[in-house]
Amino acid sequence: MINHKIALLFAGQGAQSVGMGKDLHESSPAARSVFNQADAQLGFPLTSIMFDGPVEELTKTSICQPALYVHGIACLAALREKMPDLNVMAAAGLSLGEFTAHAAAGTFDFSTGLDLVAKRGKAMQDACESTEGGMAAVIGADENAVRNLAAATEVDIANLNCPGQVVISGESSKVALAVSLAREYGARKAMELNVAGAFHSRLMESAYLCLGDVLADTPMQSPVVPVVCNVDAIPVNTPEDIRRTLADQVTGTVRWTESIEYLLDHSHCDLFLEIGPGGILAGLLNRIRRGTRVFSISNIASLEDAQAAIQALD
Repeated sequence: MINHKIALLFAGQGAQSVGMGKDLHESSPAARSVFNQADAQLGFPLTSIMFDGPVEELTKTSICQPALYVHGIACLAALREKMPDLNVMAAAGLSLGEFTAHAAAGTFDFSTGLDLVAKRGKAMQDACESTEGGMAAVIGADENAVRNLAAATEVDIANLNCPGQVVISGESSKVALAVSLAREYGARKAMELNVAGAFHSRLMESAYLCLGDVLADTPMQSPVVPVVCNVDAIPVNTPEDIRRTLADQVTGTVRWTESIEYLLDHSHCDLFLEIGPGGILAGLLNRIRRGTRVFSISNIASLEDAQAAIQALD
């Protein structure tokens, strides 16, 4: 019996890499079933792009978002195959990962979630192509100072990732201006990010409207474990609130620091499992609350390492 309060964390766009999920497909029947269902439902070979690239194709928003969703659910399926007594207390996901968290928590089934993220990815890619947007990371500045910088340059706060790391988003020229002024607002450094567009900003308005229509017609129920939402940094329980918060995060701020603090201080979670490639969320968690126990699971090797470590805790 695992005597820890476990929270699942799911990765967002930017964590993808060619080869993701390939060994899970080869080694885990449960994961293989997820991958096969995804290919059949989508009508194109998503898994071959995930496993073999090319990277330019995998990086497309319309491909990347379903790929990360499918990888997250496949990882979780393989984990539950090895640890059927795993008792999860809560979940959260960064941006796209919030959809994966809801699927993991039973808000909607895998197929419904895949349809949602495929439409979300397409709508967001369309928004990127119809605007000239970008994003930048501002490092080492006080949050309020970055808010003042964003207001002065007419860009939006996209992500509050951890103390001292804020991402801004908006029109490319305005993001570039904000980067050039960041030191005047107390930043240690600021750098533009290699992204397709201005995610989590007003430039995603068309995607917000499209996703809102899709969510209105999506059947869902209350999750079986709390899912902390990005925009409010608290659990959402009713289908009405879940639809609202999943739509709002397309143009709204991802309040990741507060989301993790809620899981630590209100849900009292003491063991975190990052599900997805990259290990980015484990790094953020360590900056939010140093010493918090977290394991990143992205493939068979990391899954087995996490299993052994978790079992050794009890």
